[in-house]
Amino acid sequence: MILISADFIIHRSFFEAALVQQQFCVPGSMSQFSAAEQGLGYIFQPRLALLHALDYDEDCLVYIERNDDVEFVEQDGRISLASLKHKAEGDRLSDLSTDFWKSVRIWLATFKKTGRAASKAQFQLFSTSEISAGSFLEQFVENDPDGVNRALNAAAALDRSRSELLAKVKDELGDLTAEEASDFYSRITIFPQTPRIEDIPSLISRRLITVRKESRAHLFQRLEGWWIDLVIQVLTGVRMEPIKVQELHDRLAVLADDYKIDSLPIEFGDKLPEGNIDANADPRRFVEQLRALKLSAERIRYAIIDYYRAFEQRSSWARATLIVSGEIERYEEKLVEEWGRYKAVVCENITDDSEDDACVAAGRELYNWAERSTGQLRIRERVAEQYVVRGTFHILANGSPEPRVHWHPRFLQQIAKILEVAA
Repeated sequence: MILISADFIIHRSFFEAALVQQQFCVPGSMSQFSAAEQGLGYIFQPRLALLHALDYDEDCLVYIERNDDVEFVEQDGRISLASLKHKAEGDRLSDLSTDFWKSVRIWLATFKKTGRAASKAQFQLFSTSEISAGSFLEQFVENDPDGVNRALNAAAALDRSRSELLAKVKDELGDLTAEEASDFYSRITIFPQTPRIEDIPSLISRRLITVRKESRAHLFQRLEGWWIDLVIQVLTGVRMEPIKVQELHDRLAVLADDYKIDSLPIEFGDKLPEGNIDANADPRRFVEQLRALKLSAERIRYAIIDYYRAFEQRSSWARATLIVSGEIERYEEKLVEEWGRYKAVVCENITDDSEDDACVAAGRELYNWAERSTGQLRIRERVAEQYVVRGTFHILANGSPEPRVHWHPRFLQQIAKILEVAA
């Protein structure tokens, strides 16, 4: 499950702005009042948690900002507490670095609370910094820790310090026996030069091996978007139930399924265009076509929504290079041909002498067919979301100077008259 303190609340706009600032600002150009590094430090937590959660079993629970920045609790009771430090370029960890000793103080509280020698906790410091050459902290990178030697070196470092913070750490360590101190320090591992926040997406993408390489970046964006939204739901109290690693794996499986050869991701099924939807005043050609059929404002409103969703979805596919060359064009040709076939049927008895009411009725039947009976006309076999086909018909009906599909049998003549007058 994920539990996060209130001071960790983030918004995606802040998330993106901090990344942009970090990636594109000239070194030394930031204001002295900039909090970019602190902001990146907060964002680093969920992103690195996502990276590591992918490597844990489905039964594992993840806590953020509970006993430490990130905490993994496995089914057998093993606990891994991780302090995450995203530091400025060139920063180094040394014997008296507060990043290390603040973490020691946090870990010590858990060590004492969970039974000291009986504790199943392991303690980890992930830092983008290097360890200074010759620092005793280099011992904490070793796979076979010598707790006794670590404890002796740590005590010697604390004795040299005049820091009030480190004096408090020294006092809190003072009630450990020599055996307990050795045990405590043997549980600590430091991971220096941890990947920086901008490097994590590529590391996660490498784990998405069931998806084509070209699609992995887009899949990561959707996965992280879901993860951040989930964190926000927990923080705001919208979601009360716990989150398990299994949910992450399940979500990834569902998203990855969208990138198979016969499918595409569907991302706009619940999205609406910004601002008010005015069916009576919208000047776009596909809306004019529907008004020519004397449709209700409510039906036209849904058509505007379908147009928006299909347009945005196609743009998203194009940006992510998920569409093969010519695929959209071939799909549109298929829709135009099917429209032409059905138009030939419904307009078979429409002549130059037909009343406008007969033309409207034929146009309504043609539009009703496009709206309700074309679900089988899919861009790919498993892309079954109806707004894709309905919205594509509206895109075709919005063409200029002449739409590729139209509903009212005389709509093209009406356009021709308008253009003639304008000329």
